[in-house]
Amino acid sequence: MKITSEAFNELILSRRSVFPKDYTGQKVDDAIVKQMLENANWAPTHRLTEPWRFVVFTGDGLKKLAAFQGECYKQVTQANGTFDEKKYEGLKTKPFESSHIIAVGMKRDEKKSLPEWEEMGAVFCAIENIYLTATVYGVGCYLSTGGITNFEEAKDFFGLRNEDKLIGFIHVGMPKEGLPPRKRKSVDEKIKWIL
Repeated sequence: MKITSEAFNELILSRRSVFPKDYTGQKVDDAIVKQMLENANWAPTHRLTEPWRFVVFTGDGLKKLAAFQGECYKQVTQANGTFDEKKYEGLKTKPFESSHIIAVGMKRDEKKSLPEWEEMGAVFCAIENIYLTATVYGVGCYLSTGGITNFEEAKDFFGLRNEDKLIGFIHVGMPKEGLPPRKRKSVDEKIKWIL
């Protein structure tokens, strides 16, 4: 199958982050989420380490995620004196705004044959494939890197080891109509040509 350059360029220009507050509440078909992850699996990866790992929460799984992240946040932040009741309540309730939430991890190559940043780069390429697939299917998604993402205490719940990284959470949902267009500054401001 040949994809036209016009169709490809339109896909890139149509990709956007759609926040959970802009979801309709309608469930996304599991088959679409599976296709998003199948396409993620074809991201570039040095030495074929394929470092991306995904844990998908939907239905009752969202309750388990909400309960875990709320309690993990509470335990860690009460211990270090940074607990915020509003953030805690958000972690316990916001998952229910999404149809699915995909926890994204980076599983470190056991041989450490590549620098960590290269493995993380591969995972972010996989995330872009997820975004593009969501766009094709008319699904909204958003990568959140807040909450418990950087808590070492959270890793085990997602099947990650100490040397692995929890990259963030992709929220998935059906977008409402009439979202504002995306904006970017001109690429010319970000390029230097050496001729």
